[in-house]
Amino acid sequence: MLCDSIAIKIENLAKDYKVYKKPEDKLKEMLFSNFFSLFKIGTKKYYEVYTALKSVSFEVKKGEIVGILGKNGCGKSTLLQIICGTLPSTEGNVVVSGKVAALLELGVGFNPEYTGIENIYFYASILGLTNKQIEKKINRIIEFADIGDFINQPVKTYSSGMYVRLAFSVIAHVDADILIIDEALAVGDAFFIQKCMRFIREFIKKGRTILFVSHDINSVINLCNKAVWIDNGIVKKIGDPKSISNDYLAELYNSSNTNEKSNEVNSKDYRSKLGIKSETTYDIRRKLLITSNLRNDLEIFSFNDESKSFGCKGAVITDVMLLTSDKENICWTIGGEQVILYIEGKSLINISKPIIGFCVKDKLGQHIFGDNTYLAYINKSVSLKENDLFSSEFAFNMPILPAGDYSISVAIADGDQSSHQQHHWIHDAIIFKSHSSSISSGLVGIPMQSIKLHASSMESSYE
Repeated sequence: MLCDSIAIKIENLAKDYKVYKKPEDKLKEMLFSNFFSLFKIGTKKYYEVYTALKSVSFEVKKGEIVGILGKNGCGKSTLLQIICGTLPSTEGNVVVSGKVAALLELGVGFNPEYTGIENIYFYASILGLTNKQIEKKINRIIEFADIGDFINQPVKTYSSGMYVRLAFSVIAHVDADILIIDEALAVGDAFFIQKCMRFIREFIKKGRTILFVSHDINSVINLCNKAVWIDNGIVKKIGDPKSISNDYLAELYNSSNTNEKSNEVNSKDYRSKLGIKSETTYDIRRKLLITSNLRNDLEIFSFNDESKSFGCKGAVITDVMLLTSDKENICWTIGGEQVILYIEGKSLINISKPIIGFCVKDKLGQHIFGDNTYLAYINKSVSLKENDLFSSEFAFNMPILPAGDYSISVAIADGDQSSHQQHHWIHDAIIFKSHSSSISSGLVGIPMQSIKLHASSMESSYE
């Protein structure tokens, strides 16, 4: 039994698969396993056991969107199939409160020979709707899918994006209590994804529940109340989406550098170990400003030596500053002013193609904007030698940000945009505050050069 607030309860869930090296081994097991059992002879195994899930336990409350993170092959899809009831578990229990509709692998629930309309009836009936109920919803389903005349064509002629449009449209109209979405939206176009996101937000407002699997960390941070990180079939961490996503991102970079052991890096420790003087230009500037009435802000918004970080330690970042155009330290902004982000550090090895970058995030961890040095130096030969001190400056006009706190994450890597080795990534290296009084729509506002209004009845335009 579930309490009224719980939509899904998973206890000690496990799933094992039998893996046969040769096709005939499966036949041998079928023929001889009963024989061995009948005569009480020691059984011979013709297979190896692959464990897809092991001791998985967590709860999902009604009205929650829970993000499931994990690398390909970690067990996410197996977990979702067990929750949906399309795959039996080896051990453990799954209790679900309410009607479940799932968008898993492309084409699941569709007959490729049927037309789009025929598959609407076919798929919706699998999800529990009667023909009368489907007839009442058919026009809304077709309108939401918006695939034009293809609705009358066999789905085997559809692109992957059209598959997703039709499948999501069906599950969106079956009045489910729980939606399970597994990566399918990754192949949708931007217009349809936005439509799906609007539906998801309205769905949650009604007190319903969503399990959302995605490799898009920003989507998980933006949409979800909680994140579950699955690694090699076990639950590695459960918690706040921002914190879990940061840890997962670090793990992704670390695992890509298989020949390097990567641990968290503390810049304060490295200053002494690497022979960097304890008082940098930043420290001296900070002492001068500490006597001003910005003192409290500086204590909060200065470079955080102990912020979470990861990388293979070929180079380390030792200072990050947000400066005015006159190179004075700032910790708050109203938007529109010119600022300089200054990053300095030290290389411990030779780095042939250094890339230094940053990203600005809001309090939820959503990526607002950022840049790096790669494109600016793509045609220039820049490298770092062992024990080089380096610095980088990014000068830009600060966008108008809604009032609140923002963080800047910084990194140094070696390589190019598509393939690089992460040396040092610092989450939330510095925090700054926006005191903007402007009303902006969206995540950022852009300072306008001019705003004009003109009508034919006016003698002149107004600015």
